[in-house]
Amino acid sequence: MSAPVLALEGVRKSFGEEVVLRDVQLVVPEHSVTVLVGASGSGKSTLLRCINLLERIDDGQVIFDGVDISDPRVDVDDVRTRMGIVFQAFNLFPHMTVVDNITLAMRRVHHIPRREAEERAIEALDRFGLADKAGQYPDRLSGGQQQRVAIVRSLAVAPRLMLFDEVTSALDPVLVNEVLSVVRDLRADGMTMVIATHEMGFATQVADEVCFLSEGVIVERGPAAQVIEAPRDPRTQEFLRRVHEAGRL
Repeated sequence: MSAPVLALEGVRKSFGEEVVLRDVQLVVPEHSVTVLVGASGSGKSTLLRCINLLERIDDGQVIFDGVDISDPRVDVDDVRTRMGIVFQAFNLFPHMTVVDNITLAMRRVHHIPRREAEERAIEALDRFGLADKAGQYPDRLSGGQQQRVAIVRSLAVAPRLMLFDEVTSALDPVLVNEVLSVVRDLRADGMTMVIATHEMGFATQVADEVCFLSEGVIVERGPAAQVIEAPRDPRTQEFLRRVHEAGRL
């Protein structure tokens, strides 16, 4: 078997006296989708931020393509050129057109000529049904369109790994599926992904492994059919009971 794209070994993170992640172990094989589920405050978003080096871990290792990127000597900017992350907020620059938002990193970080960067951006936008929005500004787009543009922006630099942090949480329910369909397409393409979500039905569709977090610990993991449909840990069972009562399962 090939080496995993991502491996977390004993990752621990605290904010002051509050321990947010406790001895997290995780292996993400190439072309696989790992989905993180759990209540708000369980550590899902912090875990993604630690993987992307937006937060420095207190202990353990984050291994990305065989390199310990949690080593303080690692070039953080270089790591982020190979790892995309999309948040709840779209984080698009309002004064830039869609195509300029997408090509900014390609031109400034990767030094790709403007014409080539724009050609790649238009091709990516066309794939996700947004080519006609290339010259528009973000405030002229729906929330679902803005989130898809944010995803295209991360994909434009051909990352090895994509991280998604509750990308549908800020959207009207009607717009959720148009964003999730993009993620489904990426799965079909073999993109390696780690996804934090509250959408249990979506997790069941796309996950190779589901990890349930509680108080910063992965307390249960396995195929969606086991973790979501037949959970063994009482904490997972209680969480899913609440999700079901809320009509989210």
